[in-house]
Parts: sequence; C-alpha cells; structure tokens
Amino acid sequence: MGLRWYIARRVGWAVVVTFIIVSITWALLTAAPNPEVRQAATQAALEGGNPNTAAERVRELRGLNAPLYQRYIDYVVNVYTLDWGWSRMRSQPVTQAMVQSLYYTAQYSIPWTLITVVLAPAVGLYSAANQYSWKDHLATGFSFFGYAIPNFFFGIILLLIFGVYLGWIPITYNSDVPVFSLANARQLAVPIFVLVTGSIGGTVRVARNESSEFMSADFVKTATAKGVSTARIYTRHILRPTMVPLSTTMVAQLLALFIGSSLLVEIVFSIPGLGRLTYRAITAQDTNLVLGSTLFFTFIATIGNLLQDIVYTVLDPRIDFSDR
Repeated sequence: MGLRWYIARRVGWAVVVTFIIVSITWALLTAAPNPEVRQAATQAALEGGNPNTAAERVRELRGLNAPLYQRYIDYVVNVYTLDWGWSRMRSQPVTQAMVQSLYYTAQYSIPWTLITVVLAPAVGLYSAANQYSWKDHLATGFSFFGYAIPNFFFGIILLLIFGVYLGWIPITYNSDVPVFSLANARQLAVPIFVLVTGSIGGTVRVARNESSEFMSADFVKTATAKGVSTARIYTRHILRPTMVPLSTTMVAQLLALFIGSSLLVEIVFSIPGLGRLTYRAITAQDTNLVLGSTLFFTFIATIGNLLQDIVYTVLDPRIDFSDR
C-alpha cells in the first residue's frame, strides 16, 4: 500500500506541476503583445487602411476579445487535448510538426541515452576499482574531456575534421536515408559522440565517489571472504547501491542536455529535430510552435523526475515509502 500510495501521490503532484506551468505560460502569453495583431495593424497602415480596425478583426478571429476566464479555460482544454494550434512557419498543426521533428530527435537521443546510462556508471566503477592509478586518471580524463568543452564548439571541430578534411561523414544531415542503415549511422555517430562525452563527466564523478565508499564496506568484505566472484561483487554489491544516488544526477543531466545542448547539436549538424524546430520557431516568432515546444519539454522533465522517483524502489528495496 505504501508504494502504490506514493506513486499515486507523485503522479498527482506531476499533474499539479504541469498545470501550474501551463497556467504561468498562459499568463505570460496573455500579458505579451500578440505578434499577429501587431503584424495586421502594421500591414493595414502600410496599405493605407485603418490599423485599429485590422487589429480588432484579428482579435475577434483569434478569440482575444473573449473574457479572460473563458480564454483560460479554452487554453487549458486545448493543451491537455493536444490541440496546440496552427504553426504559421510550417503551415501545419503544431502537434504534427513536433511529431515529425521528434522522429529525427529520437534517432540520436535514444542511443545517446542508452550509451550514457551504460557507460557512465561503468567508467565510474572502473575508476573506483583502480583508484589513483594511471587507469583511474585515464578514465576520468576521458570523461571530463568532453564535459569541459562546449558541445557546439566540439561539434564544429569534429565536423571540420571528419566532414570537411577527411570526408568520412556528411557535412549536412540527409533525412532521406533509412533509419537503420550504415549511412544514417555515419551521420549520427559524431552528434551522439558529442552528447555522450558531454553528459558522462558529472555522472562518472558521482559514480566514482559512491563506488569508492562501497569498496571498503563490510558487506563487500563479507562477500569477498565467502568467495563471491569479483564481477558479481562489482555489479551486485557495489554498482546497484551506487545507482540510487547516481540516478538523480543522471536524470537531471540528461534532461538538461536534451533540452539545451541537443538544440545546439541539431543546429551544428543540421538535424531537423525538436531543438532546431524550436530555434526556428523563436526566430520566426511562431507563438503556437514555441508554446508547443515549451510544453513538450515541460512534460518530458516532469515525467523524467517521476520515473526517477519510482526507479528508486527497484534499485534499492530497502527504501520505505509508507511514511512518504
């Protein structure tokens, strides 16, 4: 009952958080001047018409003259029914434009996430097992190398080396190649490498520190005395409890990179994903598309933190949720 009740409350709190963010977004959009109204007034003035009449016509068509409570209710209903409006820049519904862009974002974000989740704890455990040796310095140096270099700069350098000078990878992303093909793997290898090297630095540090504490724990000494294999000790007795605090750092960093750094990587490598779509929507002042992208990233962050809390009990059954 404790775990089920905790999960139910966490899901309810996630709904409340998204509702608050949606409400704040609506308030900011309401307070800001509508670009379509301003554009209509400017166009009417240039053509010798009445700017006020043109602006009033747009307000009426967009429902901006309705009472605030009615506009707020319509806005919330549209958000939760995925009716996010029409994108002027893409000339299609916002949800359709985002689904098409998500298709390309998933092609590099899924392998990047899987590689990071597997590689970062493994490198941290390897460093802890060979603490203060040359192996430790080599592993930590590799993990912090990409972490110290800005992703967009690192991506440009690698693109110049492997794309321009060596010609091993295409300079611009080709969306016509099949997803599961060697050509697609070639053009996504460098973006995935840039994101992986940028995301494992902090995670490796936490994994190394946590693993070092468990190396000398009593239960590890007991397992060693009983003749338990080294591989089982590392994976079962050290890595598993390490993943409990590590999951917090890992989820936070992956979400931050997915929301921020992926945008820069998509611009550098011309990947038509969500990050590039959001950037183009901001420069084109496509309000509906910007709002849709913001809501999508908000939902992703909320769901990610919810899954992080639920995974705790899988990694460490000793956690008691009865008093939470």
